[in-house]
Amino acid sequence: MSNDTILVLGATGKTGRRLLPRLRLMGVPVRAASRSRGTRFDWSAPDTWDDALAGVGAIYLVAPPWPGPAADFLARAEAAGVRRVTVLSGRGADQWGESTFGLDMRSAEAAARNSTLEWTILRPNNFAQNFDEDLFRAPLQAGELMLPAGDVPEPFIDVDDVADVAARVLTEPGHAGKVYELSGPEPVTFAAATELISRATGLPIAYKQVTAEEYIAALVESGADEQDAEHVAAMFTLMADGGIAGTTGEVAAARGTGPRRNEGQTLSAPALLRPSRPSISSYSMGWLSFRV
Repeated sequence: MSNDTILVLGATGKTGRRLLPRLRLMGVPVRAASRSRGTRFDWSAPDTWDDALAGVGAIYLVAPPWPGPAADFLARAEAAGVRRVTVLSGRGADQWGESTFGLDMRSAEAAARNSTLEWTILRPNNFAQNFDEDLFRAPLQAGELMLPAGDVPEPFIDVDDVADVAARVLTEPGHAGKVYELSGPEPVTFAAATELISRATGLPIAYKQVTAEEYIAALVESGADEQDAEHVAAMFTLMADGGIAGTTGEVAAARGTGPRRNEGQTLSAPALLRPSRPSISSYSMGWLSFRV
């Protein structure tokens, strides 16, 4: 069996479902893997790994939600003849220090670096689509986005830019051993983004600044696990120091053209006017999808 297939983990996630058609249109053999569709793959079920890896030459790896499994998985990938891995991580992951946030992503990065595979790491900012796909959608539709985000802006990146870059690094030479810090074209605060979305939709939407403790309490009250709530609050604490507030030129470095302009997230407007899917509350724990 030849090893020329690209395995896309998290194939139903934000980046995975956009990456798949790009690879297919390039004529690349591709295998979509997830817990629910395509080839079954479950990080908590190692007996699903070998079938997913059969005949694979490259992997798009979205980290498991806990540290550790990526190293065992990549060891199996090496034994199966895989040559290349691209890891989706988060902007500035090597600057997160002692934070409890992103231990899963940092573990996946380390697993790739310590493997014999040709590795590339993608570290995007938060996705612009978080405003209309799961993460901030329900609170915006409810009329109030309540976050401990502060006044530090975020250069939100269009997920399509991330998918474009992933398709390039998975199929082209010259990206081995590189880390791409991927940002959108301009920083914007959450308050400003909320105001723009309100104007674009014609909906009364307010932004409310809260403390991390208030945010955690609201998430727990809405049904979230306390540890998960503390984890996402830790992400906003990291963002508040401004370390990932600037823009980079690395979308252009990897793809050849700069990032798409998102016009301050107003592209979210049409989607916000559609009915939302059921969610546990307006404080949905869909935050997990910011990197998937």
